[in-house]
Amino acid sequence: MALELKPIRRVIAAIKENGKSAIIEDGPPPANRPHMRPGFASRNIWATFGTPAPLAAIDRGSEVKGTMPPLGGTVFKYLDIPPDDLDPARKIDAAKIENTEPGLRRVPGHPLHPGMHETETIDYAIVLSGEIYAVMEENETLLRAGDVLIQCATMHAWSNRSTEVCRILFVLVDGRKSL
Repeated sequence: MALELKPIRRVIAAIKENGKSAIIEDGPPPANRPHMRPGFASRNIWATFGTPAPLAAIDRGSEVKGTMPPLGGTVFKYLDIPPDDLDPARKIDAAKIENTEPGLRRVPGHPLHPGMHETETIDYAIVLSGEIYAVMEENETLLRAGDVLIQCATMHAWSNRSTEVCRILFVLVDGRKSL
């Protein structure tokens, strides 16, 4: 079973001071969030801190320390989610992590899945490789490479019941349930 996937290559094109477009960066995204679970990786690719975003803005992904995008902003990230651990003694209950991040709510001891949570965001999720179940409160669906899921502040969890790591790209857009 492969527990690590090839790093994402981030290529940034921008307009230089001379007014010409150019590739200004080429390599892995710098912002990395460590995880306790082997094979699990999360890396911010880009972040914006407001809308409309300044077109000459630099990447601020390293400033996003949690899950949520900044107020009025976005976060573009990927997650590598390893297969569900079948040994209950080693399973990490993500719901035991405190609800300390505004806009993120975890549900300790949720009967459907220990990682159930919701965010006050609209999420665009694109499965790049592998497969994963998107678990909702009333049903679930299997997503495979090329599938897209749009979540509108839904209570959900991810369950990788395969033997390979699943890579998902996400764009999280800041939102509010009531404006």
